[in-house]
Amino acid sequence: EEFIENQEEEEQIRRQGINPQDIGGAGDIEDERTDLSSYESDVEDKDDNGRLLRYVWLDNTMVNAELVKLGYAYSYSYPPNVKYQQYFLQLEKEAREQKLGLWSLSP
Repeated sequence: EEFIENQEEEEQIRRQGINPQDIGGAGDIEDERTDLSSYESDVEDKDDNGRLLRYVWLDNTMVNAELVKLGYAYSYSYPPNVKYQQYFLQLEKEAREQKLGLWSLSP
């Protein structure tokens, strides 16, 4: 989870289109937050828990996609928020074939 300041209060963000896993190394990407981060929404603004649904960008890199690419998350889109679903599925397939991250744990 990540927090952003939204005027007077902080709001919790759910990275859109993925389900990050808690395995070593993923924090290396998540800890690289700077003022260069930007956030992109899809169709819905918030989930049922009130968290902002966002694609997180750091410079020109989408953090959501990078987590899937390195095997630290898998694609998990919730319709109607499927803007990058096919892209995430392709990255997941490649990470799985290369046995990266969580895919290195399976036999």
